[in-house]
Formats: sequence, C-alpha cells, structure tokens
Amino acid sequence: MPTTDLSSPHPWLASRRRSRTRRAEAMRRLRRMRGRRAGIAVLGASLALAGGALAASSSSSGGTAASSARGSGVAALQRALGIPADGIYGPQTRGAVRAFQRAHGLIVDGIAGPQTLGALGLGAAGTTVSTRSTSSAGSVLERIAVCESGGNPSAVSRDGRYRGKYQFSRATWRALGGSGDPAGAPESVQDAMAAKLLAARGTSPWPSCA
Repeated sequence: MPTTDLSSPHPWLASRRRSRTRRAEAMRRLRRMRGRRAGIAVLGASLALAGGALAASSSSSGGTAASSARGSGVAALQRALGIPADGIYGPQTRGAVRAFQRAHGLIVDGIAGPQTLGALGLGAAGTTVSTRSTSSAGSVLERIAVCESGGNPSAVSRDGRYRGKYQFSRATWRALGGSGDPAGAPESVQDAMAAKLLAARGTSPWPSCA
C-alpha cells in the first residue's frame, strides 16, 4: 500500500500554495464585482434621467408624460442627439451624450441631467429630475449578474448551455439581436442586452435570481 512521508514538507507546501491561489482569485473576483457595481449604478441613473426627459417636456406642453426608463423617453433623447433611436440607454447613447456635453461646455459625465436636457430642448434647464428609477433597473441587473455568474462576463454553465454575465442561452441571445457567443461579447454589450431583455420580459428569464 502507498504511504505518505509525514516528515516531508512537500504536501503541506503544496496545500499552502493552493490556498493562496484560491484567496488571490477570490480577491480578484471581488475587485471586478465592485468595479461592475459602480458601472451598473451609473447605467441605472442614466436610464432614470433619460426616461424623465420626455416627461418634463410633455408636461410643459400639456401632453401626456412618458415616464418609462426605456422606450419613447430614451428614443426622444437619441433623436435629439442624432443617433439611431432604439430606446436603450447603452454605450452608444452615453457616448453621444458625452460628446454633446463636451461640445456645449457642459459637465462631461455621460448622464442626461437637467442642464443637458435643457440644452437639447427636452426640458427646461434647472428642472429637477429624479435620479432614482422606480423600476430600479440598475439594481435589479446587478443582483441578477451577481447571482447568475458572480458578475463574470465570460462565465459558462457546467453544461455549456448558459453563457456570459447574465447566463444567456444562445437562443435568447440571438432573439435579442446578438451574434456569436454571449460569453465572448464585450461586457457593455451584455449589459445592454440584459437591459433590453429586462425591459421586454421583466425578471422572468432569471426566475432563480430575480
């Protein structure tokens, strides 16, 4: 029968190396999650602000306010910026907002706040717009991502069926307009697709994590 030399330090050293590796990987995951949480918080605030833009404009003209954080409010912002109006406040819209702010001497933060909306003609400058979305889309997506994949954009389920930060199936990914492997897509694209899916179907695609 095989025996172990209890006096040898090698098993203990190997165990210590494995333990240190696990701790280092856990710290890297924690740092990544913290960075992503900050990004999602900005996305949630941007969604709320863009959704309130049309409400401010419509109420001043006596029309019906559209308060959705996705859809006509964001589309109105996109049309004012001169970009395709898909109703999603994603990286392209945020970049266009930043470019507009830079060109007009505004604070460049990528968020469609009161001054930016006023300059675009979507609301009076100085109008107070809530920075909290009633749907808390950013917080919901953050919880789903952490639950589904630990916030890892390249995560793949054991059976290979669910992929990426939000564990999309390939069929769902294609239905949303995605191409290729969800786990290989940029994180910003995965965030935009998840926001699109959340707006269309609520939390039902993630029954265990919503």
